[in-house]
Amino acid sequence: MRRLAAWSVLESLPAFASGFLLAQAIDRGFLAGEPLVGLWWLAALAAVYALGAVGTRQIYPWLAATVEPLRDSLVADVAAAALNRMADQAGGTAGAGVSQLTEQVEAVRALLGTALRNVRQLLAAGLAALLGLTLLSPLLGLVIFLPVALALTLFAAFLGVQVRRYRAVVRHAERIGESATAIVQGVRDVVACAAEDRAARTVAEAIDAQAEALRSFARSRLVRLPVLALGVHLPLLVLLALAPYLTEHGQLTAGQVAGGISYLITGLQPGIILLVDAGGTLLLSLAVILGRLAEICTGSDRTSPATPKSVATSYDIEADHVTFAYAPEAEPVLADLSLHIPEGTHLAVVGPSGTGKSTLANVLTGLVQPQRGGVTLGKVPLPGLDTAHLRSAITLIPQESYVFAGTLHENLTYLRPHATTAQVDEAVDAMGLTPTMSRLGGYDADIPPGGGTLSHGERQLITLARAYLSAAPVIILDEATSHLHPAAEARAEQALAGREGTLIVIAHRISSAQRAHQVLLLDGSSPLLGTHHTLLDLSPLYAELVGHWQR
Repeated sequence: MRRLAAWSVLESLPAFASGFLLAQAIDRGFLAGEPLVGLWWLAALAAVYALGAVGTRQIYPWLAATVEPLRDSLVADVAAAALNRMADQAGGTAGAGVSQLTEQVEAVRALLGTALRNVRQLLAAGLAALLGLTLLSPLLGLVIFLPVALALTLFAAFLGVQVRRYRAVVRHAERIGESATAIVQGVRDVVACAAEDRAARTVAEAIDAQAEALRSFARSRLVRLPVLALGVHLPLLVLLALAPYLTEHGQLTAGQVAGGISYLITGLQPGIILLVDAGGTLLLSLAVILGRLAEICTGSDRTSPATPKSVATSYDIEADHVTFAYAPEAEPVLADLSLHIPEGTHLAVVGPSGTGKSTLANVLTGLVQPQRGGVTLGKVPLPGLDTAHLRSAITLIPQESYVFAGTLHENLTYLRPHATTAQVDEAVDAMGLTPTMSRLGGYDADIPPGGGTLSHGERQLITLARAYLSAAPVIILDEATSHLHPAAEARAEQALAGREGTLIVIAHRISSAQRAHQVLLLDGSSPLLGTHHTLLDLSPLYAELVGHWQR
């Protein structure tokens, strides 16, 4: 910024000297009958403009060196703030974070670049012109300064109103992101509850509120009309009106009048116009958005002393009256659910689509926090557990198979980097992955980004072998066998159930429930827990699911 300011001084040199040099060319040269002297003064003016061009040429590298690192640091700070708020389970943060990262940070980058490129240039030229005008003729400077000062005072008086109204525009934009994100996340519930119209009204209300805020801000911009009249048009009219009188009485020369008009037209007036137009939108927007981002980053500062975290000594899982919804107004996906899963249990979770099976997996792993109730692991609430310990205690395998760029061995041992060859061989054999390993060429075969030629089933087998090899006492499969044929699925589930520890299967086939010790049926109203055979007798829905699958 210091280098930028230094080159700006050189860049504004023509605005400072042009009126003076023009006045000398007229008074000492052409009006004095010395055209060569006048041409020398104009040559000096041309040299000054050349120096200003050199300053302009040196501005752009320092513009980039100022704007781009600021954008990068803002992205890092805002992303960290959004993640911190999400980790703290702050409501509606995801949509606001998206708005802040995409709209607000990019707006800062664009606005700051424009401000440093154009506003800086014209404001520097306006100040230089005012200073040069005063040095040319103190009387002329006083005549021009009074209406300009009045215009700037009027502009400053309404600036606070514009700031408040533009802050409202920014906050309403964040609320649009918050409400839309909540609806997108809970779209399954929206459709299930036939709440499409209500969801549309929720987003429409946020959009209408922002539109009204924008109209209110636009009305506050009407102050630019009297400001421009006072600061731009009135000084020029005053100078032109007084010029005959002042020159006739010897208080100004013709060259000073021409120099004053030059200062007004080329320096002062563009600077004031830009200040009013860009200052009321560009600079104001930049200040408001930067202030908002500062609030976000400061409000999420997590430097406060961390409370000691616990470590589970046993691995019983208990959900106590858990209620979870994806939005405050949405129907709960899980409603007052209580569940006890003793260590070593093989549990299958079944139910129609949209009844909260995947949501339950996320709640049991602590990835989302319920609005009411809680989940414990070994009698310790999940939020009170050490995060690293929780992540090593529970392995969640989702339907989307995450296969990383690297060797097959690195993919298999991701959760247990120091596994022995015998342990890896055991996992590969247990999951039926040996044909895939042979096809790829062994453990050292490279897997490209995206998995390369691996089929969806092969990718799921790799992630299942990774889970088998991990030391986690709790494994949760969230439809992680959806691309396997039934025999391969049965082999994988039986192998995982044979490990020491707990296996929870979010099932997409009823055959998974037939293999489990316990079955949890989620139907949205009254969850049922029992064995496969007891649920056949107790639940017509479960009997219907089994009959449909068998047919």
